[in-house]
Amino acid sequence: MCGIVGYFGPQQPKDVIVKGLKALEYRGYDSAGVAILDQGHFKRVRAEGKLVNLENKLVNEKFDGRLGIGHTRWATHGKPSERNAHPHYVGGVSIVHNGIIENYADLKEELAADGAVFESETDSELVAHLLQRQLVKTQDLLKAVVEILPRLHGAYSILTVWEKQPQTMVAFKNGPPLVLGVGEKEMLVASDIQAIMPHTRKVIFLEDDDVVKVEGATYQIYDKHGKPLQKKPVTIEWSPEQVQKGGYRHFMLKEIFEQPRAVAAALAPHVNVDESQIQLQGLGFEEAELSKLEKVFIVACGTSFYAGMVGKYLIEKFARLSCEVEIASEFRYRSPVIGKNTLTVVISQSGETADTLAAVRLAKEQGSKVLSICNVKNSSIDRESHGHLYMNAGTEIGVASTKAFTATLALVNLFALNLAKVRKHLPLEREQVLVRALLATPSHVETVLNYDKFFAEAAKILKGTKGFLYMGRGIHYPIALEGALKLKELAYMHAEGYAAGEMKHGPLALIDKDMVIVMLAPSDELYEKTVSNLEEAKARGGKIISLGTGDNKKLRALSDHYLALPEVESIIYPLLEVIPVQLLAYHVADFQGHDVDQPRNLAKSVTVE
Repeated sequence: MCGIVGYFGPQQPKDVIVKGLKALEYRGYDSAGVAILDQGHFKRVRAEGKLVNLENKLVNEKFDGRLGIGHTRWATHGKPSERNAHPHYVGGVSIVHNGIIENYADLKEELAADGAVFESETDSELVAHLLQRQLVKTQDLLKAVVEILPRLHGAYSILTVWEKQPQTMVAFKNGPPLVLGVGEKEMLVASDIQAIMPHTRKVIFLEDDDVVKVEGATYQIYDKHGKPLQKKPVTIEWSPEQVQKGGYRHFMLKEIFEQPRAVAAALAPHVNVDESQIQLQGLGFEEAELSKLEKVFIVACGTSFYAGMVGKYLIEKFARLSCEVEIASEFRYRSPVIGKNTLTVVISQSGETADTLAAVRLAKEQGSKVLSICNVKNSSIDRESHGHLYMNAGTEIGVASTKAFTATLALVNLFALNLAKVRKHLPLEREQVLVRALLATPSHVETVLNYDKFFAEAAKILKGTKGFLYMGRGIHYPIALEGALKLKELAYMHAEGYAAGEMKHGPLALIDKDMVIVMLAPSDELYEKTVSNLEEAKARGGKIISLGTGDNKKLRALSDHYLALPEVESIIYPLLEVIPVQLLAYHVADFQGHDVDQPRNLAKSVTVE
């Protein structure tokens, strides 16, 4: 998501920062800006849109300082505009921020009551206000940061500078990545190693709750209480292939970590950020056609089929419209009855899946309009469909789909809500709440990606188990199926996905001390029933990994390992809980030495039956 670059050193900060921001363009953004020291003050230059717009504004700008920070923003709070672009400046303090401040509303109310005047609509600006207010007391940037940390709830990586300490920058994180680059007489801080590599290969990957103070060409890392920590840089040695992988061990892992950007890119064309409303582009159907629908078929294969199952739950819940989800290879051969006012939605990452393409042709023969959800424009399915939604996930090299799946989940959310809207089942106020929740999802995904460290360690233990049961209820059931599929694809281990309510109808017989149960149990209307199913599994001795909302003490007590998800609207949970099941499959497979990017017997695009 948002890109952060900070620099101190002998080179022109403007050149280093802009070059670094270019290396982060793949993350997606809608505005950019810099704050660079000049004549004792941080001169701020910002621009809406592409980075070239900022470059053009910087052409004639000169800076005499050696310290600066820069940022590319993807809007969450506040529309894309120069006014909302980073860096934010308050009373000598400049900050750049990646993530989301969840207690934004409470902080803003408190600061406003204290006389604060806001120049943007962002949650990020509030951090600058908190720091400025604290600096009046501490007169030290590091102390001010440590003192405001308990006030910040959410996922964030933040880099800040203060005019009264013109050789100092302080960075701190909880969730989204930050990397410190240690060079020769120069220091860099960035949200991605790609921005640092041209200058140094000595880096420190900051952990959650780390606070790093860069003072001139030196640094010191502290914990969240201000106690010094000892961390040494590691030297990055990348081959040309590793450069292409962005330093990740496999393309699949890189693509897992690209999911915040993929979700944001899927949403971007279809949301009016100013009004927090849905405006689907490229559907190819009039609202009157959608309002008269009597049924929706969703047809897909494999991972795309599970995304379609999520779509069914959403369409029936919000649009109150009958929806059937079909495996493409079954749909084409079972003589389906497709009525006059029926829409067929087909999902295919490649747009070339043979069975799904055949379903498109069958649906059209029976008079149904076809909407395709693809990642490849001008593919066969895309060309033959009446309407189009594009995943915009970028090239996915790993055979086992990750970011295309989450991009699809974002689109089925939008499509279901749009159907509800045109059928008069979605009040404006509720639409705006849900759209804002979707726009905040990429930041929440970045938070959940921190479980990568847990699964990297857990893989050593999980390797020796006899099998995995993934379970969930309602909208979480398809994610249980997807989790099981990922483990089968990558680790070649027995895994099954079940609706948790079905456990006592057979799967319970499998559970013993050698069986792992992955239970998806976020707080929603089915939470209590899911916990009851979990207690049944616990009583039979299974090893339990559970995913729930926040610090859920009940789930923690029932589980061998409990993983907390952020508290979000119920429609968002599938996009968050799929991340841990992807990481679980990846690390178990990698620990066993399997080819994660190219699992045996599988192909990326299935163009034959």
